[in-house]
Amino acid sequence: MSDYIFSLEPIEVKKIETKYRKIQTKIPCPQTKDIIDKLSKYESRSMHGQLPIVWDIAKDFSVYDPSGNKWIDFTSTIFVANVGHGNEHLISKVTEVLNKPLLATYAYANYFRAEYLEKLVRFAGSNFEKAFLLSAGTEATEAASKLMKLYGRKVNKKSNLIISVSGNWHGRTMGAQLLASNKTQREWINVKDEETIQIPFPYPWEVSESNGAKFARDSFSALESKGVSIKNDVCGVMLETFQGWAAAFYPKSYVQELRLICDGNGILLCFDEMQSGFGRTGKNFGYEYYEVIADLICCGKGMGGGFPISGVIGKAEIMDLPDVGNMSSTHSGNPVMSVAGLAVLEEMASKNLVNESLRKGNIMHKKLNVLAQKFPDIISSIQGKGLIAAILFKNTLITNIEDKVSQLAEVCMQNGLLVVHTGRESIKLGPPLTINDEALTEGLDVLEDSFYEVFSNKHLESDSK
Repeated sequence: MSDYIFSLEPIEVKKIETKYRKIQTKIPCPQTKDIIDKLSKYESRSMHGQLPIVWDIAKDFSVYDPSGNKWIDFTSTIFVANVGHGNEHLISKVTEVLNKPLLATYAYANYFRAEYLEKLVRFAGSNFEKAFLLSAGTEATEAASKLMKLYGRKVNKKSNLIISVSGNWHGRTMGAQLLASNKTQREWINVKDEETIQIPFPYPWEVSESNGAKFARDSFSALESKGVSIKNDVCGVMLETFQGWAAAFYPKSYVQELRLICDGNGILLCFDEMQSGFGRTGKNFGYEYYEVIADLICCGKGMGGGFPISGVIGKAEIMDLPDVGNMSSTHSGNPVMSVAGLAVLEEMASKNLVNESLRKGNIMHKKLNVLAQKFPDIISSIQGKGLIAAILFKNTLITNIEDKVSQLAEVCMQNGLLVVHTGRESIKLGPPLTINDEALTEGLDVLEDSFYEVFSNKHLESDSK
């Protein structure tokens, strides 16, 4: 991970004013340090480490700071604003409920929850029948783990293990981190591998499509050799639809083989769709690229367009495994969040955002691959589908490449573009699905200029494009 520390001291940068960008002050703007210092004083440091920008207004694909500087946003506030920041339809629908007023109902019925669940299940596809709503993505993965383990008990699995994949990320609560392989992140947990077990991720530069099925079989055979009975001990497999930090998808053959293994051994297959759901990849849900049937999907982020809502969707026989009252949540399906979810689905349909994500994604990936050709010694590959992409960097020519990549993210910010800072040897890009072609192209041009600025010390004049 990068040790790079973003400076809070305002510095002079070139002035920029285009249709979609405006940099008119020192960056960070003068108010930034005071606000971040206050957060540092009163807030857990675990929330810190992002680019030093104070968000004041966010509208569609634009972000403004308190000084009126304006950025093209390629983060969607970590893939949340799929329907655009401050979506007017979403705000209007939520305002109606606030003015009703009706803020919370706990487990008591409300009309909006009933309407939303019907449309959400239909959006998920014909294989799904019921959903359970929560507030955060990590709650959804916890709930899915519970459902898989309840299923395992029902069919008499012995160890009742859940298999996850190394490098995948499923949240920060205990159950979610037990699914992850990051030992540093989970060293606070005394329970180690008694509930979950990991298999290796088939990175596409290591495992080809033709070898995907064999890699899956070999991974399960390795577990068997360690004393794990796939048929008797394993209740579920949890996959992050793509490897988060790299936006790397599995070979299709790998996932299809996993589906066969699960079917043959009474195992549920669950996809974590936090980043990949709700049109982000050019499909309703990213797992659809693998052409398999999922038993469960976990979703969040883009699901609420900025409001905290998450959920698990599955077959009724799985979703109804908990007894009445045995899996509920204080804010599950509260009317405000349900209306927000409804508005997101309505916006996606009315603006054809799933197909638009695929079309715009083709524009983005084409330009990124050209960029990779211009920097063959720096960029190792471009990963992702639709409007999610990761630029992966080589570490052969530059020591501490993670710090250099962090510097690139900072230079992009100084040039009027926000990218996702991973702290690793990657940068991720995920603009709102509503971004127009002109702004998308301008943002990609800014990214290329920033590459030259960081990696060739060639400063390009780009303030009047």
